[in-house]
Amino acid sequence: MRIHRLFRAGTGPGLLLIFLLFAQVLALPATAQAHGDTVKVVVTGQRDGHVTTEITWENDGDAVDEAVAATVNATSPDGSRSMGPWPLVRDPGSRTSWSTSEVLTPGTWKVTVDVGFPALGHGEAEISVPAVDPSPPAPRPATPTTPAPVPTAATDPAPSAPAPSAPTSIPAGDRVDRTAEWTVAGLAGFALVGAAVGLLVRRARARRR
Repeated sequence: MRIHRLFRAGTGPGLLLIFLLFAQVLALPATAQAHGDTVKVVVTGQRDGHVTTEITWENDGDAVDEAVAATVNATSPDGSRSMGPWPLVRDPGSRTSWSTSEVLTPGTWKVTVDVGFPALGHGEAEISVPAVDPSPPAPRPATPTTPAPVPTAATDPAPSAPAPSAPTSIPAGDRVDRTAEWTVAGLAGFALVGAAVGLLVRRARARRR
């Protein structure tokens, strides 16, 4: 009734209000369909056993700012083993990267990801998780080794002083004979000296006469 009266009055404010109402009605579907009604899910692989994915809007490739509700399931090629369902969490510092907090065991897996919010999306891929070698044992502390003694040149011991020779003992008979010889030689010497002195005295007297 009021809108009818605004049209009849032909007033400017009435026409502006009607235009704004129609603009808002038309803008709501356009805003809702700006990114599309599906998301693109790409399983990029694994990181230390964690399943990694990229999730963007299907139409324009923009990042999904909303929280993503998704489930991750993994099945072995022969179907004997399965893991999941696991949720996805956004990687720190990224707008499009999502991964699982849980870890796949080593082996080959067929991984499927199904997104239910904010839009529908699906992705799958086969990934391989390598076996990680156990950490090597801690090195043992090195045992200090005693250096081998350096061989030195052998030094000859200083020659010892020769022991003093013991005086040779002279037999008693030999000593008596040698004493007699020295005595005879001494007497002969004195006799010669006495004779010489007597001769000199005699010559001195003869000259005085």
